[in-house]
Amino acid sequence: MAAKWRELADRLAERIRSGEYAPGQQLPHIRDLVEAGEGSKSTVHAAYKALEAEGLVSSSRGHGTIVREQTPLKRLGIARYDKAKWRDSDEVAFIADRVASGRSYRRNEQTQTVSRVKAPALVAAAHGLPDGAEVYARARLVKEGAQPTHTLTSYYRPEHVEGTRIVDPTPGPAGRGGGFRVLYDAGYEIDHMKEELFARAPKADEVQLLQLSPGEWVVELHRTTYTAEGTVVEFAIGVHAATRFAWAYDFKVPDSASTEGESK
Repeated sequence: MAAKWRELADRLAERIRSGEYAPGQQLPHIRDLVEAGEGSKSTVHAAYKALEAEGLVSSSRGHGTIVREQTPLKRLGIARYDKAKWRDSDEVAFIADRVASGRSYRRNEQTQTVSRVKAPALVAAAHGLPDGAEVYARARLVKEGAQPTHTLTSYYRPEHVEGTRIVDPTPGPAGRGGGFRVLYDAGYEIDHMKEELFARAPKADEVQLLQLSPGEWVVELHRTTYTAEGTVVEFAIGVHAATRFAWAYDFKVPDSASTEGESK
């Protein structure tokens, strides 16, 4: 016979999967389930911890136990940077992911802080700057409703962004079209970029900031953005809750042998 906490966890899990408890909805307080005869405080607490370990809910101080979205967001690859989205419209990258996933969004689900800092070694190397050089760091926390999905910190050379909307810490994207549109208007049109992905265990502060379940990993993203002339105009580091995204790439398969033949 299963332990009482396991039986309770299984019943609650079924109600979550059936949609009775919807994504974003808070589960009853522990004391309410105790008063309803579902078990002792320790039984209910153990059941909730099991649901959290299974990725069905997230718990945090001040928010209680919240049902997690079970369908991961599509994290688009090349398509999320389509110039028509941010240059001609207002579909910045995180919004493009929401639209592709059929999910709602609000612009203020991206909060940010902006500061002028001494470039970390990785950032200085990406920008080709000497040690000790200063850069602007634009740090964003992106949420879906109340649940954080990822952080993204972009680093810029001061001479590229000084006096622009990029250094405005107002919550939400940096005006219409976001940061890429600001760079475009300043004469730095993005042309190509490189993205590198690293899966790793989260740091303690990331567990708290992203409200990660026990044992949940993160995917760290390094994005280097260039102009057609090869100037680096942004180096970004993102930390994504691994289970909250499905990474999708759709691209033309290259044929380097054909390219080499054409150049001869």
